[in-house]
Amino acid sequence: MKIAIGNDHGAVELKNHIMRYLEEQGHEVVNFGTDDTASTHYPIYAQRVARAVLSGECERGVLICGTGLGISIAANKIDGIRCAVCSEPVSAKLARQHNDANIVAMGARIIGPVLAESIVDVFMNTEFLGGRHKLRVDMMAKLEKGEALE
Repeated sequence: MKIAIGNDHGAVELKNHIMRYLEEQGHEVVNFGTDDTASTHYPIYAQRVARAVLSGECERGVLICGTGLGISIAANKIDGIRCAVCSEPVSAKLARQHNDANIVAMGARIIGPVLAESIVDVFMNTEFLGGRHKLRVDMMAKLEKGEALE
């Protein structure tokens, strides 16, 4: 799988670890993040990863900042992105199965590298269930477009 990864200054070390880990698993990883620890702005990297996922250049994305929160909020401002902050594998599994999340976000100040590996493993290897969940994902798409729900 081709995976987009992005990060801000607070997550360079974890980003590099996850890139190596995903490549060892046989994935192709495209780095859209910073490699510098000088202060920068996470919305820039959220946008880069989101555009790569939406365009089809990459199948899924990984975003990392200090908490995972800011970068996920920024990514979710982009129509078609469903970015889930995950601090453990169960949420990553359910984000894929129920929400068809296309980007996972993590916090470098919240989790360590071994837990991050587990989260990305589950996220990359879990399929969307569809069915009643597809109806809900479609409803979220309507909300993005400003449409009213029944």
